[in-house]
Amino acid sequence: MDNKNFKNKEIEEAAARIAASSRLVVSTGAGISKESGISTFRDADGLWNNYRPEQLASREGFLANPGMVWKWYRERLLTAKEHDPNPGHYALARLEEILPWMLLVTQNVDNLHRRAGSRQIVELHGNIERYRCLEHSHPAELDPEWGDDPPICHCGSMIRPDVVWFGEQLPQAELETAFNESARCDVFMIVGTSGLVQPAASLPQIASSAGAYVIEVNVEESAVTHWSDLFIEGRSGEVLPLIAAETERILDLNLSK
Repeated sequence: MDNKNFKNKEIEEAAARIAASSRLVVSTGAGISKESGISTFRDADGLWNNYRPEQLASREGFLANPGMVWKWYRERLLTAKEHDPNPGHYALARLEEILPWMLLVTQNVDNLHRRAGSRQIVELHGNIERYRCLEHSHPAELDPEWGDDPPICHCGSMIRPDVVWFGEQLPQAELETAFNESARCDVFMIVGTSGLVQPAASLPQIASSAGAYVIEVNVEESAVTHWSDLFIEGRSGEVLPLIAAETERILDLNLSK
């Protein structure tokens, strides 16, 4: 989509709200990573193809076939590292730099937001570049040379990816931060998500109910669009840089007055 096809008034409205905000929360889903070339789980070429989700993303699946699961996550990690953050990732990092306060809440585990420069991040589903002990959940470091089987922790347990599997609770501290800050922000922006995965899907509702202005950026309407005050249809890699640039222009203009 060419930039000229975006309605200027929508970009200007989003930027004006963000520039005036004291606390911005941004929630991102698989859509922003898809624009970097990383497959989502349920697309036609999705990550679940040829497998049942419980085979690859559950404690039971890991214990049943640790080698298969380990190699699948290794391939996911290598794929993530082969792809670069896109302009949408960098635009969010820029917003964090120029705004008084911003929190990024993501469902993605690919680490692209951190690589783009975002720092204040809540990773609801973990991070594929981190590891922890299967039995005791303490952080674990890996030898750079991966084998075909999970390495053994110093405590004797297998090491697993530090991501949330089916049947597991989301990290409590991160979840509480996401809920609390969504209820405190004055602007909430949701980007590239279907709005179907809980509890992340409830965050715009929490923000809206607390009085925040809700902006959605997506290629199509989603399950959370009805909670949005402003819906901007388009790719995040095209829309977010426009919002960030206009936000910066407004802030610079305010400083010059």
